[in-house]
Amino acid sequence: MRRNTASIRPPATQTAPDSVPGWLVTSAGWSWRLILVTAAVLLVFVATSRVQLVFIAVFLALVLTAVLRPLVTVYARIMPRALATALAMLTGLLVVSGLVTYVVASVAGQWQSLSDQFASGTDQIFDFLEDGPLPVSITVADLQRWVDDAQQWVVDHAGDIAGTAFQQAGTVVKVFTTLALAIFTTVFFLARGEQMWTWFLNQLPARTRDAWTVVGDAGWYTFSGYTRGTVIIATSDGVLAGIFLSIIGVPLAMPLAVLVVLGGFVPLIGAPLAMLIAMVVALAADGIVKAAVVGIGIALIGQFEGHVLQPLVMGKQVSLHPVVVAVVVTGGTLLAGILGAVIAVPLVAVAWAVFAKLRTLDPPMDPDAGDDLADDTVQTDPPTVVTQEP
Repeated sequence: MRRNTASIRPPATQTAPDSVPGWLVTSAGWSWRLILVTAAVLLVFVATSRVQLVFIAVFLALVLTAVLRPLVTVYARIMPRALATALAMLTGLLVVSGLVTYVVASVAGQWQSLSDQFASGTDQIFDFLEDGPLPVSITVADLQRWVDDAQQWVVDHAGDIAGTAFQQAGTVVKVFTTLALAIFTTVFFLARGEQMWTWFLNQLPARTRDAWTVVGDAGWYTFSGYTRGTVIIATSDGVLAGIFLSIIGVPLAMPLAVLVVLGGFVPLIGAPLAMLIAMVVALAADGIVKAAVVGIGIALIGQFEGHVLQPLVMGKQVSLHPVVVAVVVTGGTLLAGILGAVIAVPLVAVAWAVFAKLRTLDPPMDPDAGDDLADDTVQTDPPTVVTQEP
């Protein structure tokens, strides 16, 4: 006889439905993941702050490597790699030394005429502040009283200033140490950078080397493109500023142009601040009209940089929205001062490039789909309930 086993099957147990809403489960999952990511980022910042000078030296070495590597590649076609590295470093040193020498010589050569122009321009400014259309009148006596107060403050805080000076002496030693480490590291990055990267990949498991290769290529492509693009844009801004200031006759036009070049390495705020200094020089030397003309020139150069130079030079290597750049620069400044403003944008650009390289995108959403759904009313029949007798 065939035994019917249906009668001895255990009864189906009914599990109680989960009382936690689905949105809360999803939110909790995202929350603990975000907490872990935030903790990891905070750990990186704490570790970096402990070895800040080493981090700055390595970052500066990477910047110098990105700028000088094309020159080393050109030299290496006709000479050994080591000699090409040395010649490229010497070329960069000569360029920087030449700019500094030119600025110092220009200021020294024009000092006497600048003193006379500044004296005349200062008198015009005082007359405008005292008798001008401003609602507040500032006299020479007020300015003299402020100078006396400042001198008295220096006398009262002489001890604190002396202690700060001794601290700054230690800072100078740290600066030279950082520069020496950066130059030493740059030499090896230029001469044997590819061999060093290959050695690092060989220390990793074979299954992860391809991913690290993709990450390294994307990160270096973005970082080097941003660095070289910044140098090109800063130099272009300096050349345009020098030509413009020379045409309108602002004193120290070329030194101010060099200042614009240096300010170009600080995103968004560096070059405008340097040009504002040029406005102050024009105001003190030649009056308000020329200062206003310099201000108009600042706006035109900024528009040319934002709409022509940035898209042309940077291209797709740094695909960050201007709002993101502004937020990143502000956050970097609040966290680490001027250093944070300089390094924040390239670090975020590299992180975004790596993320964009590793992620898998879903098909893009049709931007007109929402309009079609809003305009068209789709009527559907109610669902048919099918009952089945036991």
